[in-house]
Amino acid sequence: MTPEHMAAIHARAMTSTSPWTADDFRQLLSPPGTFLVTQSPSQSQSTAAFALGRIIFDEAELLTLAVDPAFQRQGFGRACVAAFEAEALSQGAQHLHLEVAATNVAAISLYRASGWQKAGQRKAYYKSDTGRIDAILMSKRLNPD
Repeated sequence: MTPEHMAAIHARAMTSTSPWTADDFRQLLSPPGTFLVTQSPSQSQSTAAFALGRIIFDEAELLTLAVDPAFQRQGFGRACVAAFEAEALSQGAQHLHLEVAATNVAAISLYRASGWQKAGQRKAYYKSDTGRIDAILMSKRLNPD
């Protein structure tokens, strides 16, 4: 999956915050520890969703999750979150973190259904066309004791 393709999906999926550009994705993909998981409809060349993450020691951060609007509400987001978690675990992560726009109710519901919990909030973190949006910080522990 190319940075241009990622940027195109991200632009279609991100309606409340600014989407990332191909250059943004190029820069994010270059450091060690960054990984990408994708989901596609069976027998299709199209990518329905992707998750970009990075891992440092035993912590992984979900940098972004984007589901093409044509494929939303079909389980691709949930599958991407599960693939992100599995890949992070395979690379030694025990703790997962993410931030999500407080206005992104669908994403927050998806993360909660996947076992993520609210860990905090950043006031006025994201820029939008209508002003500033809070970020909800969420976390999940893999293999909890």
